[in-house]
Amino acid sequence: MSESFSDATECRTLRTELWLPRSVDEVFGFFADAHNLERITPPWLGFRILTPAPIDMYEGTLIDYRIKLHGVPMRWRTRIDAWVPPFRFVDMQLRGPYTHWRHEHTFEALDGGTLCRDFVEYSHLGGGLVHRMFVRPELEKIFGYRQRMLRRIFIEGADGGGVVTGGVLMGAGIG
Repeated sequence: MSESFSDATECRTLRTELWLPRSVDEVFGFFADAHNLERITPPWLGFRILTPAPIDMYEGTLIDYRIKLHGVPMRWRTRIDAWVPPFRFVDMQLRGPYTHWRHEHTFEALDGGTLCRDFVEYSHLGGGLVHRMFVRPELEKIFGYRQRMLRRIFIEGADGGGVVTGGVLMGAGIG
């Protein structure tokens, strides 16, 4: 796992990449069902989608969640700001724990499978110390768990298994 951080308080970034031995259509289809987010989110977050199923995904879709961060329950609302099946979508936090959260998901056919990329821009209260002590470690755990679960879901039973690569890169200073 490669990391890059600074103490900038404005905007930080998180990037992940994960190759899965499945088609872009299959992988995007998994993400197109918002309720699958519960399957890849760590149980310690107590994550639950409050928006009733089925959720019709398109630009402008609103999704409400319940989550616990460090034991504190809170609600989170996102809006889908871009929806380009099966290649890309963007969710933007409208209400939640961050002062800014924009998460871009991209899916690219590569070497007989799909390269999944996450690019998150985020800001939070509390500055660099809070980031180093709480926010960064929590995000590393959350996205690490997510990658492990995606590997489990898409690789178990896959013919030949394939080679899986992945990592999390976090930084700061988006202008």
